[in-house]
Amino acid sequence: MAIDRLSAGPAAQDQDPAPAGGPCILITGGAGYVGSHAVLELLKSGFRAVVLDNLVTGFRGAVHPCAAFVEGCVEDDMLVRRLLRDHDVRGILHCAGSTIAPESVRDPLKYYRNNTSASQSLLESAVAERVHHFVFSSTASVYGPSGPSPVSEQSALQPATPYGRSKLFTEWMLDDVAGSYPFNYCTLRYFNVAGADPSGRIGPSSVSATHLIKVAVEVAVGKRSEVTVYGNDFTTPDGTGVRDYIHVSDLARVHVLALDELFARPGLSYVLNCGYGRGHSVLEVLDMVGQEAGRPIPHVVGPRRPGDLDRVVADNRRLKECLAWRPQYDLRAIVADALRWEARLSRAETSDVPGKN
Repeated sequence: MAIDRLSAGPAAQDQDPAPAGGPCILITGGAGYVGSHAVLELLKSGFRAVVLDNLVTGFRGAVHPCAAFVEGCVEDDMLVRRLLRDHDVRGILHCAGSTIAPESVRDPLKYYRNNTSASQSLLESAVAERVHHFVFSSTASVYGPSGPSPVSEQSALQPATPYGRSKLFTEWMLDDVAGSYPFNYCTLRYFNVAGADPSGRIGPSSVSATHLIKVAVEVAVGKRSEVTVYGNDFTTPDGTGVRDYIHVSDLARVHVLALDELFARPGLSYVLNCGYGRGHSVLEVLDMVGQEAGRPIPHVVGPRRPGDLDRVVADNRRLKECLAWRPQYDLRAIVADALRWEARLSRAETSDVPGKN
């Protein structure tokens, strides 16, 4: 629980939000990693925000105090519809869901329940309460295991895992809803999200992280002994998988720009890749973490995980064109912010720092 409360410490209010005179946005999963960063961007841009999160993987303290918070589930129709009415919600950022591809292979029904079924329920509530604008957190896992690189929005949709399929089903639902109701949407296909708020207010706080950069910085601060590299026989220059990493704050900004576009162009919907358009291998990432930490990051090689692909890099031209978005960070900044955040968490667990108690 120390990590939870740390997120709401003094640094959480370093940057005051803009005056809240704009529309109210419901953020599902707003106490989670991406959702909590999106809340910061919404408030900074003058939106009002209400967060709905069941706190299974989210942290209450990660929610900025200027946002309203309700603990509950997306599939609770009565609760969601009451929130939409009571807060006069005009748009939804749907960030809630399960996100670990290898786990989805072991437990597919969990992913269809938490991602597909819950999204259907949320869409029904949105239509019933006449909420017309919807931003959806999807994934690059909807693409097929082979094809061109970088991957464009027109690339084949052949997800290799239940995680990817559960997200793709929701994408299809959004398209059908937009064809039948006064409703538009923006589907954001995330590539590899990493880093932490540059001001140190919030960051990834999961105690069972699987994402490479999070695991690597945990090794750097002594929380783990080594990183397992899952496969070194990929068809890449150094044999390890190549991924496109995007700073979580850059991604959070995309959500706000997407909402602005949906409000401005109610007849249009979008599907956008969210990445930097360049890839880094596992070993390159570990080398970067080692440079920032000042020491090598120990690693061992393990077997490939189910569903892992050789190379996944975004063609982000459509994102840049539609939203006039440009990244503000790079891999080194991602790693530096992640390392500072992890060091802060580590200090909170071992010493009396503000926000620990």
